[in-house]
Amino acid sequence: MAQGWADTERRDLEPIGQAPYCARRRAALSARYPGELLVVPAGNPKVRSNDSDYPFRPSSEYVHLSGDQSEDAALVMEPRAGGGHRAVAYLRPRSDRSSGEFWLDLHGELWDGRRNSLAENHRLLGLECRDRRTLPAHLEEAAGRIRVLRGHDAGVEAALHGRTDPARDEELRVFLAELRLVKDEFEIDELRLACAATARGFEDVVRTLAPDTATAERVVEGTFFMRARIEGNDVGYRSICAAGDHATTLHWVRNTGYAEPGDLLLLDAGVETTHLYTADVTRTLPVSGRFTAIQRKVYDAVFAAQEAGIAAVRPGARFVDFHVAAQRTLAEHLVAWGLLGDRPVEEVFALGLHRRWTLAGTGHMLGLDVHDCALAPTEAYVDGTLETGMVLTVEPGLYFQSDDLTVPPEYRGIGVRIEDDILVTADGNANLSAGLPRSAAEVEAWMAGLRG
Repeated sequence: MAQGWADTERRDLEPIGQAPYCARRRAALSARYPGELLVVPAGNPKVRSNDSDYPFRPSSEYVHLSGDQSEDAALVMEPRAGGGHRAVAYLRPRSDRSSGEFWLDLHGELWDGRRNSLAENHRLLGLECRDRRTLPAHLEEAAGRIRVLRGHDAGVEAALHGRTDPARDEELRVFLAELRLVKDEFEIDELRLACAATARGFEDVVRTLAPDTATAERVVEGTFFMRARIEGNDVGYRSICAAGDHATTLHWVRNTGYAEPGDLLLLDAGVETTHLYTADVTRTLPVSGRFTAIQRKVYDAVFAAQEAGIAAVRPGARFVDFHVAAQRTLAEHLVAWGLLGDRPVEEVFALGLHRRWTLAGTGHMLGLDVHDCALAPTEAYVDGTLETGMVLTVEPGLYFQSDDLTVPPEYRGIGVRIEDDILVTADGNANLSAGLPRSAAEVEAWMAGLRG
């Protein structure tokens, strides 16, 4: 069993595309914490039930800094005496056939498949690579100031024996989120790919969606998932396939209902690329192919709000400006429809009375996480200004619950959201998901064309 195996080492590998970008990100991290040992784990597989794990997805912080997606891995930034850091990736090596590890270990390559050797990963990642099994001993011997990204690898945290400070560790976590606010060229290209694949997933759904019979929400979910697996790694988040009054639930991911003719289908879904960047797009589709009068009335209001929100996205604008613009537009429509009595728009907006039906914020940053940079400091994100290279969603909506007695019966059970992924450019913005139609007329024509 231990003999007669060919040498399969790959010696002609080129660095992965994101390697130089990851090096720049590590340089920024090194400059922020000079003289400190920094540990950023990828994380461990999580048990779904008994001996069955969920599909592994590494921490976004680890991916952003290394470009690697290995489970149980860790990036260690070791301070140099003369300044700066040595970056080391601790990874599983190839399985050892001579010891029987290949067959007997639960993580042996017979079970999990071939993985890169440490030398191969060195060529690919541009990082010094060491055996993951040596990491606990290395950390136990470490001295000086240490920070670790908590919550991903209990073994790594145990090896540090409480020698890190929770407040300093949280500061590291916040900095790593802030580091992702402005996307580099590699990241923007990945988000373009994610949006293009997502558009094709929406087209798949329209072709599957029956105009005259019920279509299960799970069929919609499965159809989009197939596109995500064909063109990317997975879906970036659980798809919302909300038909009828399910569309008034902001995160309807049970997907147990049916899209009936005459219903609206609110589809909020995104393809995650093989490098783990995700799109986040929503379209609200008339199942039969055409909006009813009341559906179009609500849809047009949301479209107008999104137009106002997108127009407010530009470098130097406050992050909240697009939210304010979209929400004010929705308030104007709700007042015009007489749903808020005779109150003036300014009063309605100041008191937030429109929020009964608009419910959520109008968008968020996007990248490796669907709600990217969520831990970035408030002053740099929510209270900050937009910069060229930031990518965010603009996603206003109106949601009239089926039991809401404050609105006329014809509104009840209608939920509409339109969401696109917007890149802040030097002269304004670019809609990365513009491959999908947005206006009501465009949506109807697009669906008719796909259905033949």
